[in-house]
Amino acid sequence: MATQPQTAAGTGEPYDDGPIIVFDALCVLCSTNAQFILKHDRRGHFRLASMQGDVGAALFRRCGIDPADPESFVIVEGDTVLRNSDAVLAIYDGLGGAWRALTVFRIIPRFLRDRLYLLVARNRYRIFGRRETCWVPSPEQAGRIL
Repeated sequence: MATQPQTAAGTGEPYDDGPIIVFDALCVLCSTNAQFILKHDRRGHFRLASMQGDVGAALFRRCGIDPADPESFVIVEGDTVLRNSDAVLAIYDGLGGAWRALTVFRIIPRFLRDRLYLLVARNRYRIFGRRETCWVPSPEQAGRIL
């Protein structure tokens, strides 16, 4: 039985039209990572949504994460949700090319990878800073942001 694509908060964007990375656009580290992904994802594999926007907030809530108090970012593709270090490694895998070599870190047990990831994530504003306003993509990047 086929299912209809779900849409986010009246946007008309299907959730299952490729992986969506939901990130914190106020976090300097997170928005820098978003820019990195847009620059190196030459195939246009990923789309991005900030947790401060309607689509990102809806996806976070769908994943059981409070958009006002997240400690992780997620990658959502259809019904699949990746969090923490699994999400980071999926980005490198999705970028392809030489970046895929970084997936070798999957040999480290998830509980150890996630422990390090969560340490950084919980302290990201203190370590890297917080923007006063959300990062805004360039006009060339805007089509990949939901």
